[in-house]
Amino acid sequence: MSYYPNAMSSALVFLLTGVPGLEDAHHAWISIPFYRLYLTALSGKGMILFVIITESSLHEPMYYFLSMLSITDLGLCVSTLVTMLGIFWFNTREISFNACVAQTFFIQLFTVMESSVLLAMAFDRFVAICNPQRYATTLTDSCIIKVWLMILFRGTIILMPLVLLLKCLSFCHSHVLHHSYCFHPDIIQLSCSDNKVNSVLGLTALIITAGIDSVFILLSYVLILKTVLSIASPEELHKAFSTCISHIGSVAIFYITLISLSFVHRFGKRAPPYVHTLMAKVYLLIPPVMNPIIYSMKTKHIRKAIHKVLLKGSQA
Repeated sequence: MSYYPNAMSSALVFLLTGVPGLEDAHHAWISIPFYRLYLTALSGKGMILFVIITESSLHEPMYYFLSMLSITDLGLCVSTLVTMLGIFWFNTREISFNACVAQTFFIQLFTVMESSVLLAMAFDRFVAICNPQRYATTLTDSCIIKVWLMILFRGTIILMPLVLLLKCLSFCHSHVLHHSYCFHPDIIQLSCSDNKVNSVLGLTALIITAGIDSVFILLSYVLILKTVLSIASPEELHKAFSTCISHIGSVAIFYITLISLSFVHRFGKRAPPYVHTLMAKVYLLIPPVMNPIIYSMKTKHIRKAIHKVLLKGSQA
């Protein structure tokens, strides 16, 4: 039995996993759809950031928050791009302990930040619909910058103890992770030392971030719905709903995939390996892929700005 005490954690190497049972098809077939998903996510988010930065008509709080959402999605994609495509293209499965800890930190950080950004976007829609007279004075540029810094600070402070506690664990037996990236619950399950504190803190971090955020997002939309239903004009009613539909779609995609992955990890230990693998890929790639599509289709100003950029590019 191989055993790695804490003092040797820097020499510890984990083995990542692609799609169990389909290793021979990684390079030929499986890598192609994942490559296209990454390309779609990166290009879509890049396009949205570009049009928001370059189009002065989009320099408004709603689109600033959308740019924050794009940044967190990009961060989540980049955090896993190298290891995931490295497995499928080059069968590069090894990852050092320190690199693994760094990757799991950034994955969790961008996940927490995305949840916080979705909450900020819900607050933006709440003020815009329920108290439009104070919208311009409440969501100023300085306020939005402070919100972004608080989102970053909050995620870092909450997740740093989880990273430090990982370095206190000892590992023996198998060093094979179940995913093509380092995921916190997956790492602590391989530990041969007591990991109850790690597990409890991981669940606590999820509850006080995504859990609390989801409650306040729901509360915001209850108040928005109450205000919208009191609007007599059908035109105003349609306009209010249309400004929220994109955000509702992003919230649904993010929380459904996050909750599904968490349930599979904590309660689906008897599930086939491909279930864990599939949910991990869905959690990482579907929100970054779908968010640009949702906003480009459902947000008229974003759609017009993208068409304008594409038209300029074709004329050039």
